[in-house]
Amino acid sequence: MTPSAPSSPPLAAVRGEIVHFLADPAADPRALEHFADGVLIVRDGHVAECGPATALLAKLPAGTPLADHRGKLILPGFVDTHVHYPQTDIIASHGEQLLEWLEKYTFPAERRFADPAHAAEVAGFFCDELLRNGTTTAAAFATVHPASVEALFEAAQQRRMRLITGKVLMDRNCPDFLRDTAETGYADSQALIERWHNRDRLLYAITPRFAPTSTPAQMALAGRLFREHPGVFLQSHLAENRAEVAWVAQLHPEARSYLDVYERAGQLGMRALFAHCLWLDDSDRRRMAERGAAMSFCPTSNLFLGSGLFDLARARALGVRVGLGTDVGGGTSLSMLQTLNEAYKVLQLGGQSLSAASGFYLATLGGAHSLYLDDRIGNFA
Repeated sequence: MTPSAPSSPPLAAVRGEIVHFLADPAADPRALEHFADGVLIVRDGHVAECGPATALLAKLPAGTPLADHRGKLILPGFVDTHVHYPQTDIIASHGEQLLEWLEKYTFPAERRFADPAHAAEVAGFFCDELLRNGTTTAAAFATVHPASVEALFEAAQQRRMRLITGKVLMDRNCPDFLRDTAETGYADSQALIERWHNRDRLLYAITPRFAPTSTPAQMALAGRLFREHPGVFLQSHLAENRAEVAWVAQLHPEARSYLDVYERAGQLGMRALFAHCLWLDDSDRRRMAERGAAMSFCPTSNLFLGSGLFDLARARALGVRVGLGTDVGGGTSLSMLQTLNEAYKVLQLGGQSLSAASGFYLATLGGAHSLYLDDRIGNFA
């Protein structure tokens, strides 16, 4: 087991070339702040000041620990708004689209997370790989097993990461070995919220996998949990694949749209995060903006699984919060830089362009904004 990260000194400083954002550079070209020779002053583990070295070095008391990284970029930690830690071992499992991919690769892999030892091993590797790629915050799916949630929270806590996760809720249209019930899913989630939410840097997300794998009763109880626990998150998938959208329409003829299924169940609101959001209309986008829900743009998996192209321009025009997700294992890399590479291509295919500044914003402050965490993470301000 990886030992707990050492505590920070009461006062320390970091020197190097600093780049971060104060706002969205697409809306304000002055939002990017750059110090060719900059300093971060850190008090009690939190950034207290950021600015030019010439101004801040003189403020430091003699003997203050100074990490000198001149010649290197210092950026805020990346924010991955959608990723599946149990799917780490099935990256690049090829040849299928979404629904077939779940049956062939995902569900068998997730079955192994009933074993706490396996869950702990993968959780530690997953967190180490996130950090190796510069990601310090992630909204991650676990599995239906409470042990998988415990393992990931424990691994993130040891590494002092910001981690959002929750037990997957899934009581229909899935293998028996991964099926819970509406009642056990509610009770298990309640217990995990009480144990982990707001503990250190850890946050809980109520996690119905997607509408087709939860009965109306389970969807309603997930919405009830969301109401009963202000401040918790809710994460799910939305309109990733055309066959999936058609399936939801068959299962829910009463709903105007796929998004409407979640809203009817009380799952649409602030801190609700929906991955993909490819096959939506503007009515859905407006409704997400009105309710304060967010989208996670997952370009790598959308290309790998042939799902479709995300319309960032329409989401932005209608005021929807948007973050960036690697979506491993449908996504093929935990690197947010590689994910930005694919985001650029996806948007070009849709006749849109992504500047370097806008890309880095999505991966840092934009992701934090989508999660309502931009008062704590995403930049050095």
